[in-house]
Formats: sequence, structure tokens, C-alpha cells
Amino acid sequence: MVEKGKVLLQAEPAPLEIDLRRLAVLMIDMQNAFVSKGGMFDVWGFDISTIPRVIQPIKEITGAARKKGVRVVNLAHVLYPDTREVGPMSVFWNNKVLQSWREKPEWRDKLLMRGTWGAAIIDELKPPADEIYIEKQRFSAFAGTYLDMSLKTFDIRYLIFVGVATNICVESSIRDACHLEYLPVLVSDAAAASPSNRQEASIGNIKQCFGWVTNTKEVLKILS
Repeated sequence: MVEKGKVLLQAEPAPLEIDLRRLAVLMIDMQNAFVSKGGMFDVWGFDISTIPRVIQPIKEITGAARKKGVRVVNLAHVLYPDTREVGPMSVFWNNKVLQSWREKPEWRDKLLMRGTWGAAIIDELKPPADEIYIEKQRFSAFAGTYLDMSLKTFDIRYLIFVGVATNICVESSIRDACHLEYLPVLVSDAAAASPSNRQEASIGNIKQCFGWVTNTKEVLKILS
């Protein structure tokens, strides 16, 4: 029997009872740099073929959440041109972005620098002006941001994760959510990995240690 005031989300490794009053949807890095043709990942030669497929599921989930009164939190990876926020955290990441900025002036609007097309959330998923929008400078949405404080302000405990990339920023955020004692859920068909063959590894990690995995259909059921 489901506890009064909660709904049952079908998920793996087991169904999860959720209090919708304490639920938030976190949309991770749905920015032109990662998602769009001509964006940073694309010009770097990364395979982004599977990424556009998550746009419609995310649109459906965020739309249903807003109608239900469930908070949607929009997160975007945004940097200064000298990537001062990153430092030596990732030699590849830091050097790749900096090299592109310095050596390819024609790419500058495609990267993650504040105020560029690349840093902007894609038009299809632009959040309303009154919705929470948080810029992050690390892979995890919790590292160095006010996300944790904001969620606790609204007494949020259950987190539904959508966005990109499953194996990098989404998984990093879910790991931290778990460590901070939230109950995180990955929506597997509303998140995409880069490269795509790493999707299943992240799904396995999350189910084994860090949270739950479900799909768009099941999320829409609890939001209906």
C-alpha cells in the first residue's frame, strides 16, 4: 500500500514512493554547445546524433511538472573566457575549451562562455523567466552552486534528472545528490550520453549505488 499523500513511481531497482510536494525536476545542460548542430560538441567532432532525441521527452516532463506545480530547476554549464572557474580540475576539458577559444575565433559563439549562443539553453526548452536557473562551473550541479540550499529552502527531497551528458554532468550530479541524502531518479530516455555507448554504464552505476532509473512514460503517469 502506498503511503497517504504519495504516488508510486515504477523504477529500477525498485518502485519508489514520492511525495509530489517535495519533488523537483532538474534539467541538466540542455545548451546549444552540447545539443545543437554547430555547437561545441559538434564542432569538436563528438557524436551528438542521439542527443536531440531527448528534447521531446524533456519538454513533456517539464511541461507536466509545471502544470502539476512541481518545481523545475534549469542548470547550465557556463564559464568565463579564461575558464578561471575550472583550473586544473580536468586537463583535457580546460585545455580543450581554452584552445578552442584562443585558436578558433570563429568557434567562440559555440562554446560555453557566458553570453554566447553556445551557453544558452536551447530554444525548445527555454525556461520561463520566473523559474530557477543556476549556472554551474563543475560537472556536478551541486559543486560550488546554491542548488542544495535552494532545494532545501523548498523542502525538496526527490529529484528527477533529465539532460546531458548522462555519463558526465548528469551522473556527477546524481552521485552528489545521493551523498547529500536526496532520492535521485534518472529518466533514461530523457538523458543522453556522449559518446552514446556510455549510457548503459551510467544507468548501471546509478541503479547499483546512487539512485533509481525510470522512463518518461512512468514519470508522466505520476504527474498526470
